[in-house]
Amino acid sequence: MKDLTLLVMAAGMGSRYGGLKQLDQVGPAGETIIDYSVYDAIRAGFTKIVFVIRKDFEDEFKANVSSKYEGKIQVEYAFQDLNDLPQDFSCPEGRVKPWGTGHAILTADGLINEPFFVINGDDFYGEQTFRVAANYYKSDKDDFSIVAFRLDKTLSEFGGVTRGLCEVKDNCLTTIVETGNLLKEGDKVSSDRDIELDGSEPVSMNMWGYTPRLFSYLKEMFVDFLKEEGTELKSEFLIPTVINNLIQSDREHVTVLNSDARWFGVTYKDDKPYVVEQLQKLTNSGTYPNPLF
Repeated sequence: MKDLTLLVMAAGMGSRYGGLKQLDQVGPAGETIIDYSVYDAIRAGFTKIVFVIRKDFEDEFKANVSSKYEGKIQVEYAFQDLNDLPQDFSCPEGRVKPWGTGHAILTADGLINEPFFVINGDDFYGEQTFRVAANYYKSDKDDFSIVAFRLDKTLSEFGGVTRGLCEVKDNCLTTIVETGNLLKEGDKVSSDRDIELDGSEPVSMNMWGYTPRLFSYLKEMFVDFLKEEGTELKSEFLIPTVINNLIQSDREHVTVLNSDARWFGVTYKDDKPYVVEQLQKLTNSGTYPNPLF
């Protein structure tokens, strides 16, 4: 298998959760959710991890998370900074919100020269998901991809969540629409859009597969974004918008891979006990060793 990188987005503010949830200990031996993603990536055949983090918690992150991977997989870091903008642009006064997932990925330009998958640092994707992802690029695929989950396997019991609803034709993504306030209501799922959902719909959990071509697209589109929305305090340069643009303009097509895994994560503080319980069950069943590393 050729080289394959996992890019982990872990620079988020954790506003709904109320802290740096990437560092929360949820496993039986104090593991973070990131630890499980790295463990699954290593056994699926990934060869490098790139963490996108904030410079101000680099030391804490290395001490509590990434130091345990030394000697097991190559690890590198990219830093997301509000002021890391193209020439002729500056961060508007008063802005504290990060520039979004597209900007987070762009910070890794120069560190990645092989196919790579992008994931959130606070989501548990499951062993099967990483195997599906790695297997796709074992056969020298050169297009983009997304691992889609069933909507009803990605909901929280403690509040609405935002997911990218995927429309698929012939195993290719035709469009993706960010949909908020998704909540289970009986045998239906409600949302902030006037559509009927039954929970079987494929959704994005921000697990995308790319080739390094993505970086040139991001550079181009980030400049366009800043021209239009760069003076706003809460605008975001989001990767689904980038991908939709590339699909609609026929510059790229995106193969949809599917995972049957049940997602869980810590969107809200009340999610944490459930995550702890599920990881204990997976450990008890032998899916994961104790400790992981």
